[in-house]
Amino acid sequence: MIRITGVRLEITESEDDLIEKVRRKYNLKNVSDFKITKKSVDARKKNDIHYVYAVDLCAAKEDALAVKYKEIQTIERKPYVFPKSDKPEKPIVIAGMGPAGLLCALTLAQNEYRVIVLERGKRVEERKKDVDVFWETGVLNTSSNVQFGEGGAGTFSDGKLTTGIKDFRIRKVLEEFHAHGAPEEILYYSKPHIGTDNLYHMVASIREDIIRLGGDVRFSSQLTGIKLNEDGAVCAAVVNNEYEIETDNIVLAIGHSARDTFEMLKEMNVPMTQKSFSVGARIEHKQNAINRAQYGGDYDNLPAADYKLSVHLENGRGVYTFCMCPGGEVVASASEEGGIVTNGMSRFARDGENANSALLVSVTPDDFKSGDPLAGMYFQREIEKKAFEAANRTYKAPAQRVGDFLKFGKGKDGVKPSYRPDVTWTEIDRVLPKYVTDSMREAIILMNKKLRGFSDYDAILTAPETRSSSPVRILRDSKTLQSEIKGLYPCGEGAGYAGGITSAAVDGIKVAEAIAINSKRDSDL
Repeated sequence: MIRITGVRLEITESEDDLIEKVRRKYNLKNVSDFKITKKSVDARKKNDIHYVYAVDLCAAKEDALAVKYKEIQTIERKPYVFPKSDKPEKPIVIAGMGPAGLLCALTLAQNEYRVIVLERGKRVEERKKDVDVFWETGVLNTSSNVQFGEGGAGTFSDGKLTTGIKDFRIRKVLEEFHAHGAPEEILYYSKPHIGTDNLYHMVASIREDIIRLGGDVRFSSQLTGIKLNEDGAVCAAVVNNEYEIETDNIVLAIGHSARDTFEMLKEMNVPMTQKSFSVGARIEHKQNAINRAQYGGDYDNLPAADYKLSVHLENGRGVYTFCMCPGGEVVASASEEGGIVTNGMSRFARDGENANSALLVSVTPDDFKSGDPLAGMYFQREIEKKAFEAANRTYKAPAQRVGDFLKFGKGKDGVKPSYRPDVTWTEIDRVLPKYVTDSMREAIILMNKKLRGFSDYDAILTAPETRSSSPVRILRDSKTLQSEIKGLYPCGEGAGYAGGITSAAVDGIKVAEAIAINSKRDSDL
């Protein structure tokens, strides 16, 4: 098999023309197993926007083609292989059904391990109803919301699958997502996304597969305690403070918002440490303005344009955009009473009127001025409570026009905020620390030089964005992936080992492998 990179297709050409174009260019006959493996938009020159593809195929004289053309290489596809080992006698308990927990459970179940999955929230069908009620009425269900429930926080997002990690398990993640209902293009698009509307169905399909393979999935079931034996190793999981499950292995795929679980682990003296993260607000523009800035026009036959911006300020702070949602909306993402949290989401079509992204300022443990491992978590909560107070003790998030924010004023015209249940027009400075808002102001001006219109007067800031990543890292051994407590596996974004859907899912698979490898080691003793 060969891979051909750099295949150009005009935006007016159909993807159906691709195979014939490749045949003609390289004089190929009897092509088989033709598959697109990468697709991207090249918009570096506004007068020459086009698609660039990589394709895999089988053809005659493949070695000769690879020698003749630098853009052709021979390849060998290798299937994912799970390590073989003896199965533990007791079931493996996985706490959390976000990407890390789901892929950990699915991988183990596929290899005939007994798994019990605990999810403090509800199944996605019921969860969606609770979220819709919150967005329409402002009535929050603290156990079923954007943060808690089947699929984790990523279920109500753009479903972006881009990641900075390099890992062979990424292919397995993408293939599993596609097998369970995600669009086929995630297998090859350079900036793949699933969309919230597809995520609902995908996570439910993964759950059903886990059950079909013998897994036990329990909703409204929170890990509230961990029992240790006389050797200090895991021996049971406590659920809802009501009953125990005997187990030698607990996976902590708890997500970045399981604050009560963090406090439980702290009381147990589970080793944890503060980590850097970021806070800020969502910035919202008209999508057609972003299209014009990126493409030089609002092209109907190109995907909704995105952006990724970053600056490093003289004050030492990094400011960057994160989780950009083309054609999306800003969503209410609170999980605690009396606190406001924002996030962004898009449907697969990305056809909404507005674009939004998080505008984040880095914060470090030096900003917390506390040795408490949970100091960052309390810092987040303080901001969220200030936002609630600034919104007159409602969940109508504080919002301000960018022009007014830069001039220290007020306003309520321009881009229509997409946040529900509604916004409260006020100063963002009432919500975020001064060093954060000062950094945001400086960064917006600098970012406008990179993306024309970013500092547009009528763009909207909606605050706060506090849950972009976990403020805590639950320490684990780099080889066994266990905590100091044998049988306890910190996993995914909440534990501080991932930064998005794909990396969290990869970490879930890595932990599944570690459980198998460690079980083999134990059986050899």
